[in-house]
Amino acid sequence: MTTILKIAAMAALAVLLQSAPRDGNEKIGNLSWLAGPWALDAKGNHIEEYWTTPAGDTMLGLSRTTANGKTVEFEFLRIEQRPDGLVYIAQPEGRLPTEFRLAHSDGDEWVFANPKLDFPRRIRYRRMGPNSLIARIEDESGAKHVDFNYSRSK
Repeated sequence: MTTILKIAAMAALAVLLQSAPRDGNEKIGNLSWLAGPWALDAKGNHIEEYWTTPAGDTMLGLSRTTANGKTVEFEFLRIEQRPDGLVYIAQPEGRLPTEFRLAHSDGDEWVFANPKLDFPRRIRYRRMGPNSLIARIEDESGAKHVDFNYSRSK
């Protein structure tokens, strides 16, 4: 009888461990709240960021900054679900991709990091409510940072 109980306990533990959330193993679907258009106006710039809904293990993003009727910056973005976890990929001005691996998430905040870079070392997306988020790029300590306070746009 004790052998059956041990097997049952091990099976239950295996099921719990498979379903338990772990940093680095979150599913891209948990970021579905990020999908859609976001915008902010600051220092004479209008910044738009748009994310597609998760599909095919990918979310695609695009950022554009305009000032005085001209595009002054743009960035291609994507978040990929890979076997070893989520990866945020940035291509500012269409340059070669730079990857940031998921370092931490708690459902409302998603932190992606690349320890090989000085700045940005980390990229954070923090949901502040259904229509507000703060995106932050920061150095290793977090002392040097730039915040982007987005509102959901139409």
